[in-house]
Amino acid sequence: MFTGIITDVGRVRRARRGELLDLTIAAAFDTSAISLGASIAWSGACLTVVAVEPGAITLQASVETLTCTTLGEWGEGTPINLEKSLRLGDELGGHLVLGHVDGMVRVVERRPEADPVRFLFEAPVELAHFIALKGSVALDGVSLTVNKVAQNRFG
Repeated sequence: MFTGIITDVGRVRRARRGELLDLTIAAAFDTSAISLGASIAWSGACLTVVAVEPGAITLQASVETLTCTTLGEWGEGTPINLEKSLRLGDELGGHLVLGHVDGMVRVVERRPEADPVRFLFEAPVELAHFIALKGSVALDGVSLTVNKVAQNRFG
């Protein structure tokens, strides 16, 4: 379980393709405190830590993960939003986020509006009925409140 509040932006250090995709991400986290098998949200996708080294963490992505995310496009230097999983008693500063990725959206519009930036996204038609006004979505691991919905587009 996650909050959608990013606590670090790591960078891909290594990518090894085989039966699975192994990605080693350089992170500012204290990696000595991260256990093998720990869950971390990697730009929103909850994946298991399979190796730890000083300053970096390795994950493996399966075919299913690569189908539903952009992980397959990550290469050396790609920035990755990171969030460690919640522990009982942690503050919930965002929304409850599972880290189970259902699909990818397309950015339709990006418009500055005073201090914030307003985005308009297009979701796959089969996921559109899950998006509710004043509900939340997590995009690249960032929890956002939905303030506009029209068919399969939302802002």
